[in-house]
Amino acid sequence: MTSPTSASEQDLRYPIGRSDMTTPLAPGVRAQRIDAIAAAPAQLRLAVNALSDEQLDTPYRPGGWTVRQTVHHVADSHMNAFVRFRLVLTEDNPTIKPYDEKAWCELPDTKHLPVEVSLQLLDSLHERWVHLLSNTPPANFQRSVYHPENGPMTLDALVSLYSWHGQHHTAHVTTLRQRQGWN
Repeated sequence: MTSPTSASEQDLRYPIGRSDMTTPLAPGVRAQRIDAIAAAPAQLRLAVNALSDEQLDTPYRPGGWTVRQTVHHVADSHMNAFVRFRLVLTEDNPTIKPYDEKAWCELPDTKHLPVEVSLQLLDSLHERWVHLLSNTPPANFQRSVYHPENGPMTLDALVSLYSWHGQHHTAHVTTLRQRQGWN
C-alpha cells in the first residue's frame, strides 16, 4: 500500500477519519465502543453481502487491498487484538508483538479463501471478546501495555482503537460499493 498523496486518496484511506484513543473513557463511552466491537462482524458481513468474486477481488482504493484481503485482514487483526487484550488483563505491562499486516495480506489464504471463512471466525471471536470486555472490572481498563510501534497504551485505548478498526474497514467496503454503484 502506498501513502496517500491527495485529499481524495486520504479520504479513501480513512473514510471515517483516524482513530481517537483518548483515555480514560467514561463508562458510557466505553460501553458504546464495546457495542461497536460487538456489531463489527454483522456490519462487515452486510457490507460484503452478495459481492461477486470479481468484486471481492477489487481494491478498495488505488494501491490498497482488495475487499477479500480487507475482510481477512480484519480477522487477522482482531485475533491479534483478542490475544493482546488477554495479555493486558493477565500480565503487568506486557510488550505486545506487532506483525507485518501488509505481508500477512499477501499470504495465499488472505488472497484466495472465501470471505465467509473470516466472517465466521469474526462472529465467534467477537462473541468471546465482547463477553470478556463486558465482564471486565472498570479499573482494569486503565491497565497498561507497551506497543513497540505506538508506545504505552491502556486497555481503554485498545478498546477505542479496535472499535474504530472494524468500522474503518467496513467503510472501505461500503464506500467502494457506493463509488462503483454495487447495490
